[in-house]
Amino acid sequence: MDKSFIKTAEVQALFDKAAGLDSDGGNTRLKAITRDLLEAVAAIVVDHDVTENEFWAAVKYVQDGAGEIGLIIPGIGLEHFMDLFLDAKDAEAGKTGGTPRTIEGPLYVAGAPLVEGLDVNLTTDPDDTTNLYMTGVVTGPDGEPVRDAILHVWHANSRGWYSHFDPTTEQTPFNNRRRIKLGPDGRYAFRSKMPRGYSVPPGGATDVYMAALGRHGNRPAHVHFFIEAPGYRQLTTQINFGDDPFAKEDFAFGTREGLLPVPIWQGDAASIAFDFVLQLADAADEQQFSTRNRAAA
Repeated sequence: MDKSFIKTAEVQALFDKAAGLDSDGGNTRLKAITRDLLEAVAAIVVDHDVTENEFWAAVKYVQDGAGEIGLIIPGIGLEHFMDLFLDAKDAEAGKTGGTPRTIEGPLYVAGAPLVEGLDVNLTTDPDDTTNLYMTGVVTGPDGEPVRDAILHVWHANSRGWYSHFDPTTEQTPFNNRRRIKLGPDGRYAFRSKMPRGYSVPPGGATDVYMAALGRHGNRPAHVHFFIEAPGYRQLTTQINFGDDPFAKEDFAFGTREGLLPVPIWQGDAASIAFDFVLQLADAADEQQFSTRNRAAA
């Protein structure tokens, strides 16, 4: 059927009413977005001649997959798209430079212990694997050390599980999670146990979707970071280990140029030196975290 069907008076009136355009109340921006969303979905239905069975199968998938929405969104590239969109807006505004942003993922937990010093140990649970050492400095756009910065860091254990989300329930709540208050020189140093890459839950909603697209659901070994500091834009980023077989084939599109350090391996230890560069904040809200829903232990 031709898409002109969508433009018929009956269909247009339906979408207008469904989006609340015929009422004075409600949120004007939400109404406009809902109206455009309805028309976009309708165009897909008509373009692809979606059957009734396919439509309701998709609805069931969304219902069944609600618990994995935090994996599905990065898996289909939408979280990375938001990074690209924000980068493009920054470029338009002349805001360039700094460490690249990349996806947060769904596995941050608020309230990790706040610690100081240059010998921070992230790992509190036994883990018989390689030791990881990371060091570096947080600077501003002109190379100035960033004062009073807090570096949030979190990663999986050697089995690919994150504390708080570990189905084995063997990890303490903040294993491999810390907030590190940096000194006036902006330097950080921490040690932990080498994380392992992981796959989406086998047979789960994300795995089913990836398989249907002919894709895998694997992430390389990686470490997540938030960095916040007065006067600077809050940074959400992560490093993927450049020697991991999935480093450039991350199903969640978290890999970005400049975020692929290769660990230096020496015996039972691996080390990474990685510096972060923050942009200056033009407004107070740029110093804040997004309002994304996050877990709390």
